[in-house]
Parts: sequence; C-alpha cells; structure tokens
Amino acid sequence: MGTQVDVVRVFTDAAGRFGNELGIARAADVAEADRQALAAKAGYSETVVVEDPVDEVARVRIYTPAVELPFAGHPSVGTAWWFAERGVPVRRLSVPAGPVAVELTEGLTWITARGEWAPDFTFHQIADLDELANLRPDDFTGGPHYFWAWTDENRGALRSRMFAPTLGIAEDEATGAAAVAITALLRRGLVITQGKGSQLFTAWDSDGWVRLGGRVVADQSVEI
Repeated sequence: MGTQVDVVRVFTDAAGRFGNELGIARAADVAEADRQALAAKAGYSETVVVEDPVDEVARVRIYTPAVELPFAGHPSVGTAWWFAERGVPVRRLSVPAGPVAVELTEGLTWITARGEWAPDFTFHQIADLDELANLRPDDFTGGPHYFWAWTDENRGALRSRMFAPTLGIAEDEATGAAAVAITALLRRGLVITQGKGSQLFTAWDSDGWVRLGGRVVADQSVEI
C-alpha cells in the first residue's frame, strides 16, 4: 500500500491558474528513512512531511527530488494553507532553518522568514523581457540561478525564472525562497510574476525579516 500525498498549487494567479505543485505527506505515514525517496518518486519541486501540531506549532521537513532543504518558501506557504483548510490552528511552522510565522488574510497565505535561510542563489538581472523569456534551462549548470527583470520598478513589479539542476529542478514555476532572498537583497517589497504566470508577494522589514504571501488551491491527492 502506498503513501497518500495531498497536492496543492502554491502562488497561483487570482483565477487559480499556474502555481507550483507541492506534495504533502503526514509523518506518521512515511518512515524517516523513506522520505527522500518519496520526494523523488513524487517528482514535485518540493514534497513536505508534516507532523501534527503541538501548541499550534507544526514540525515540517522539506525535500526536493534530490536533497532535503532547511527552508523553502512555497512549501511553507502551501503547508500553512493546508492546515488552515483542515481547520487545524497553526501559528508557526518549525523547519530546520528556524521558526516560520504564518498568517492568513484576505485570501492570501503569508509566512515570515529570513533571506539568509534561502539557498545560495546566483541572481542575474536581465534588461530585456524577451531575453528573459528565451533563456534555456539546459544552458545553465550548477545553480540555483534566478533570472529577473523589472516590469514596473516604481511599483516593485518584476518577472522572473529559476533554474536549479543541482537541486533536481530544471525550472521552478514559483520559488518562494528566492522571492524572500531577492526582497532582502533589494530591501523592498515586491510583486513577482514567475514561470508561466505564478504570482508572489513580499514585504521587507528592516530587522531582516521578509513576509512572503500568495494564493493556494488544492489539487487531487495521489498515492505513491
């Protein structure tokens, strides 16, 4: 018998389109030694294994198909929404990098994290949106690489793509950790459109914390 994995899409647009798939498995259903293999079989950019909350704090482990991560943005946002949809009160996620505060407001799910928790992204600012659109993931090794271009600098709006072959991800549809990191780098809130049309929102605080938010929808559960 397989393991049930609930699937959500994180950072959709207002119509529920696009977004980055996230697999969610319960810790009681999968042995620790099998969790990385489960993520590889699932094939999503990340799969999380979650424990039942204690005092509204839930422990979460995050896996790409290739490695475990101490923090990632879209899994944190998606997991916070998943608990809320089930009526389970959670005020904080406990991930290896540190405590992730969560909040749901006006149709968006928000987390609070720090830029230094993100993987060591190489940021490439691209002047031309056509050039950004024509980039080929196969042309870049190592990584992770985050490519971005302003669409409206005054408003803090940008377009982006992310390639991470070393993490087992050719191209990521929506990368929350990169959104946190570039917000900390630029020291301003951003409105990010990534991949085919996923939408991410951030707010910067001078104390080093970044708020990351977006919309989440449920997809069909699978058995792996």
